[in-house]
Amino acid sequence: MAYNVAPLAKLIEHFERIPGIGRKTAQRMAYYVLNLPKAQAEQFSQAILDAHEKIHPCKVCQNLTDGELCQICANPSRDHSLICVVEDPRDVVAFERTRDYGGTYHVLHGVISPMDGVGPEQLRIKELLGRIGTQEVKEVIMATNPTVEGEATAMYISRLLKPLGVRVTRLAYGIPVGGSLEYADEVTLSRALEGRSEL
Repeated sequence: MAYNVAPLAKLIEHFERIPGIGRKTAQRMAYYVLNLPKAQAEQFSQAILDAHEKIHPCKVCQNLTDGELCQICANPSRDHSLICVVEDPRDVVAFERTRDYGGTYHVLHGVISPMDGVGPEQLRIKELLGRIGTQEVKEVIMATNPTVEGEATAMYISRLLKPLGVRVTRLAYGIPVGGSLEYADEVTLSRALEGRSEL
């Protein structure tokens, strides 16, 4: 049986470690890679190695980049007095898709989660505070996820920033477009009321 082929079993095991990938999908991915022509398989493995070796945090915002600065921090037309604090580099991608935000970002690379052994010192909070000291920052938008950990992280950082004379705001969370009020929980409805704007 093919599963007894050690290299194939190892490949399946590695794909299975990817978040959101189950056993069946990992098997399909492994067989896909196995059936690639040798040149394409080498390109695939080289792409993984290149990403691992060349991508690192931006020295300013901690987003992923292959240069000294990411494209957003290097862009003089962005509003550098406005910083949107997010948990993950994928959150930057989500905000950029809206095309509504013209400021900069700061990526924490996680949230405070004592249950998972993640404290403030494991996050990129120190780098954020350093930016406040060296840049003309007027507002910091806390855009962590509306989870217990995300809220705790936002509150922790806002307590550190307030004495520095910086305006700290929080994203308004509310009813999703196409959502029904009867299915919304109390927290979502409260946030929707708090974040209401004039028509």
